[in-house]
Amino acid sequence: MSKHILLGISGGIAAYKSCELVRLLKKQGHDVTVAMSRAAAEFVSPLTFQALSGNPVLSETHGGYSGNGMAHINLTRQADVFLIAPATANTIAKIANGIADNLLTNLAAARKCPLAVAPAMNVEMWFNPANRRNIAQLISDGITVFQPVYGEQACGETGIGRMPEAVELAELLPDLWTEKTLQGKKVLITAGATFEAIDPVRGITNLSSGQMGTALARACRAAGAEVTLIYGQLQTPLPFGLAYTEQAVSAQAMYETVHKHIGRQDVFISVAAVADYKVKNSSPQKLKKDGSGIPPVIKLAENPDILASVASLVNPPFCIGFAAESENVLEHARAKRLRKNIPMLVANDVSIAMGKATNQITIIDEKQEISLPETDKNQAAAAIVARLAEWVK
Repeated sequence: MSKHILLGISGGIAAYKSCELVRLLKKQGHDVTVAMSRAAAEFVSPLTFQALSGNPVLSETHGGYSGNGMAHINLTRQADVFLIAPATANTIAKIANGIADNLLTNLAAARKCPLAVAPAMNVEMWFNPANRRNIAQLISDGITVFQPVYGEQACGETGIGRMPEAVELAELLPDLWTEKTLQGKKVLITAGATFEAIDPVRGITNLSSGQMGTALARACRAAGAEVTLIYGQLQTPLPFGLAYTEQAVSAQAMYETVHKHIGRQDVFISVAAVADYKVKNSSPQKLKKDGSGIPPVIKLAENPDILASVASLVNPPFCIGFAAESENVLEHARAKRLRKNIPMLVANDVSIAMGKATNQITIIDEKQEISLPETDKNQAAAAIVARLAEWVK
């Protein structure tokens, strides 16, 4: 969904990261308008942001924005969200205390849209008691604070204070305008492919990329849920901003990890492509050809059924399963939902879904079946979360 984003840039070396942020937001289809403080224009030229955004830039040193002289009011009326990235300790202090003495703080004071800040400063400045009070005040006032991260800083010190990378901010920003239909809910999701070792270098696995599971993690996070993600092998980056993540490569490890956390969850979404069987006689050493032409005998044993085990708990969370089928998709999916005794199941064809960026799903629950056309997995995840919210509200 395209939005109009007002991006404020205050004076810090992290202003260079905002160039990439503008590019990513534009790539997502958003309209971006940049407003810069006088100090920010010393780090990056307003003309750079004008070229990247495709819009005039408003700054205290550059007359690129035409209007009626009320830009500090007009811009925030037009914007869906106002993000200041980087936000210096000075800018944060002024906003926290209601001071409006420059372009960015005037915009913050006059805004009607949601405001978010991405602090960037020296580690000692970040932990300064006055700054901690100011951050707490912003949060109390309903302003979103994208917490700085640990790392090497421009001053040569190492610690918390680095602005999050542009890719993280671009992923998290849409959460600000997403309806919080899962607010207060705790959701555990499994994602990716499990791996059953045959020997130290070979194993049994599948084509799952983990894209559907990670898309659901992002969608649940955006809807306000506290998300725990247990993942096997992934071919896609982990989402940002999750409550907890842990890798569990084998089916047995995933089973144990899920049950370690499931007691605190309201919802369990079993998306991982879990191997049905494990190797009973796996070798501690690499298996080699011996010249006989006779392959080694691999014996299989059944893996535990993670979804069924969770659904059979005394007080189970709301369970959603996935059925990846190669034929008779809906018939097999309906039977699987009943067999595992779960309230909702998502059916998809492996030829469309596995290892790909798109999916074509049918959501099957106790009340109805909802079939969606082939679409981006993020959109498919949003549809699943919308249906989930109707059940757990």
